[in-house]
Amino acid sequence: MNTSAIMASESNTETVSEQLKLIEGKFTKREALSIVNNLVDVKLNFHKIQRLSRTEGNAKDVCEYDNSRITELIEDRADVKAFLKALENGSKIKIESTIHFTIEE
Repeated sequence: MNTSAIMASESNTETVSEQLKLIEGKFTKREALSIVNNLVDVKLNFHKIQRLSRTEGNAKDVCEYDNSRITELIEDRADVKAFLKALENGSKIKIESTIHFTIEE
């Protein structure tokens, strides 16, 4: 689904945007847990690799990092897992996720 758009603002500058519909559907509890775990794992790995790449080769780095986003993802995943596990078996869970891209200049 191509949903790219170019919009003109009042200041005559263009805003370019794009969307990616990542998830859309109804899932079992097990499927929903798997989707959440896999997506959060990928995002956690991204942040950990970014953190590591900032200090790679720098033996004098004091290894102080802002882990707030990693911590937030771990806590949010635990909350969602608890919510999903509390649901009755046989429940269908609707999940929708769209990533919005906007070019900022």
